[in-house]
Amino acid sequence: MPNKIILTMLFILLMVYYILDQGQSQQSSIKSLGLNNNKTSIEFVPAWAKSAIWYQIFPERFRDGDHGNNPTMQDILGADPAEKPMVWRIHPWGSDWYQLQDYELQNAEPELWKHLLRRRYGGDLQGIIDKIDYLKDLGVNAIYLNPVFDSPSLHKYDAASYHHIDPNFGPNPADDRLLIAKENPQDPRTWVWTSADKLMLELINKLHQNKIKVIFDGVFNHMGISSFAFKDLEQKQRNSAYASWFNVISFKDSKKQTNFEYEGWYGVKSLPVWKEDKNGLVEGPKNYIFSATKRWMNPDNKGTEFGIDGWRLDVAFEVSHLFWKSWRKHVKKINPDAYLTAEIVDEPENVTPYFQGDEFDGEMNYNFAFALAEFMFNPKPTRISASQLDTKLEKLRTLYPKGVSQVTQNLFNSHDSNRLGSHIVNRGIGNFRDWNNYFTLSKAAENPNYNVRKPNLKEIALQKLFVIFQMTYVGAPMIYYGDEVGMWGGNDPDSRKPMLWSDIFYKDEVFLPNGNRREASLVDKVQVNDDLLKHYKKMIHIRNTYPVLQFGQYKTIATYDKKGVFIFKRYDDTAITKHVIIAINNSKISATVKIDRQDNHCYRNLLESNILTTKTNQFNVTIKPKWAVILVPATKGCHY
Repeated sequence: MPNKIILTMLFILLMVYYILDQGQSQQSSIKSLGLNNNKTSIEFVPAWAKSAIWYQIFPERFRDGDHGNNPTMQDILGADPAEKPMVWRIHPWGSDWYQLQDYELQNAEPELWKHLLRRRYGGDLQGIIDKIDYLKDLGVNAIYLNPVFDSPSLHKYDAASYHHIDPNFGPNPADDRLLIAKENPQDPRTWVWTSADKLMLELINKLHQNKIKVIFDGVFNHMGISSFAFKDLEQKQRNSAYASWFNVISFKDSKKQTNFEYEGWYGVKSLPVWKEDKNGLVEGPKNYIFSATKRWMNPDNKGTEFGIDGWRLDVAFEVSHLFWKSWRKHVKKINPDAYLTAEIVDEPENVTPYFQGDEFDGEMNYNFAFALAEFMFNPKPTRISASQLDTKLEKLRTLYPKGVSQVTQNLFNSHDSNRLGSHIVNRGIGNFRDWNNYFTLSKAAENPNYNVRKPNLKEIALQKLFVIFQMTYVGAPMIYYGDEVGMWGGNDPDSRKPMLWSDIFYKDEVFLPNGNRREASLVDKVQVNDDLLKHYKKMIHIRNTYPVLQFGQYKTIATYDKKGVFIFKRYDDTAITKHVIIAINNSKISATVKIDRQDNHCYRNLLESNILTTKTNQFNVTIKPKWAVILVPATKGCHY
């Protein structure tokens, strides 16, 4: 009897092991597809984000709509560089980027970066309001605003608060600061609406009236030394109400002979880091963030239609998952249709935990940019073939749960990288995918071999080719302000030049980063590139005209590695135009390829307006070098 019991128990244990093993195998299969067991059939992303064409605005550099609110020297104190300048004034919008103005020369500082960081050009909210018609004409329908909260810096990633717009972005900075000083920042009931806050609400309303969504940049990893919390901590030390908010290493203590030390983001002392525990951000900053989040998403509980439509989260990988899970619930309770996108520059496999339906909807899709750079721009040995591009893109499409790939922000560049045009000029200095090294290599001030010249016609043609792919592929295209008019520049700070407008006169770029003058033949004319702008408008119009490019499924039709040709289609049987065929020729010579017809005998090429017909099952398609065809089924003009 005992032997039978033992055998029975062994049998039961073996069965349990088998069942568990099968379950783990299934989980492994699911994980290999990038799917999250119970969430594969539940689409958690907001539908509107699939049709978004994003336009990223760096507010201080977009448009000066109100000269009366421009910063003073006092307003910039507390931002890097820490030294107070002897002389300072607003920088001329149309000046030569690398030329030091008279007031800068009086400060007699050799470091170029200090001058560039101190510059303020006067961009503000009124400037954005004044250019809403420009955004509509361009065709974009979603805006991502770099930080707009109160801050002394040009970039505003060193926030003084999250519940107030920077006073210098509004009409009455002096009075706004007096109002802010009367509040208890920890008590949202005391928060007031400043003139800058109200102007932001007006901007949101006007954007919504024009069917344009808008999201804010949330920086929930750190604040600035000018923040209400840090200033109180610095003054009162361990007796501060905010003593538990930051990562304090030591307090100032004469008895213990210790100085006030705290953790700065990546060692930058002007950016004190929030404190976290096992539950994520500690209670103080968490509650404050939650209150500020609601303030901007549903102002005064008047309705979410009066608030922002979502958030872009800075350095999201440096904040714990537990916080994001809790914060997402808070956001979606306020507005279930809000869009949450994250900055996570990492290998695709490492970012999947953020996109399982309980944290973010999408991301700034740098991996898309890396893959396209390797296909379109990189020289050997880091250049990839059409079939290799197909493999990389398939991985990105299938790695995440349903819907995520359709709402990721397909960008090339941003405020944290060199501009698309300059990337093309400098192709070969390194591989964009090697983010940490390339980040430095693409800074003109740190790499004397970085070429700061204007892109030529052949390089602009490459930019156009990228835009064709970007506007027809799966995901939400994102344009960094000024790329559409031909702006160029290396990595930060050169990627943050003032926007080019046709009604502003710009001096030629004569000076180099080292202060030397260029040869006369190498001087660059600075002006709006109307031809490139026309191309952006055309491609945006095509995407907006054919919903299949926004919502449709994807299929690779063919890759021709020797010819450098990549052919895919977007399709949706429920759409009026059920499919669109896109063929990209990345080679320097024309390519003729055969494309299987998709039920239709006649197609129109949207890029050239020519008609292609066939009586067989295939089309012969000739594609110009570094160009493409976009084919849609046609009925008119067909000759069989």
